[in-house]
Amino acid sequence: MNKSLMPLSFLSVVLCATGCQQPAETPAARADKFDAVAAKTADATQEMKDYTFAEKEEFVTKMQARLDSIKVDLDQISKQIEQSSDQVKNEDRPKLLALRQQTTALEVQLQKAKDASESTWDEVKAGFKKGYGELNDGVTSARQWVSEKIAP
Repeated sequence: MNKSLMPLSFLSVVLCATGCQQPAETPAARADKFDAVAAKTADATQEMKDYTFAEKEEFVTKMQARLDSIKVDLDQISKQIEQSSDQVKNEDRPKLLALRQQTTALEVQLQKAKDASESTWDEVKAGFKKGYGELNDGVTSARQWVSEKIAP
């Protein structure tokens, strides 16, 4: 092969190979995914109607299901972190631990809701809703930082 064509041939192969690869997820696409999760989270928080004391059992059942869902999300995030680099593990494990501690605190708050009297119901319910909102925001943020640091 002609020596002057060799660099051009090499460059053509490289350009073709890089052009044929799947494009990496763009920041805009990642932001769209994050917005969709944030909207779903906001909907779940908005969906918490103003349960009366008479609806306490329904409230506790639905909130337990939401807590269980958050635990599943945290387990998935944990698996992604464990499959990542040591740097990501070291950076993200403390964040995940904090979210798990929030989950435990919210379980205690849910138990208080189960045990609430009519006179304490509004206060206990408000405390749970506040904690749930904070935990839900934390899990949404966790999904975001995991998706930014760990390739799908």
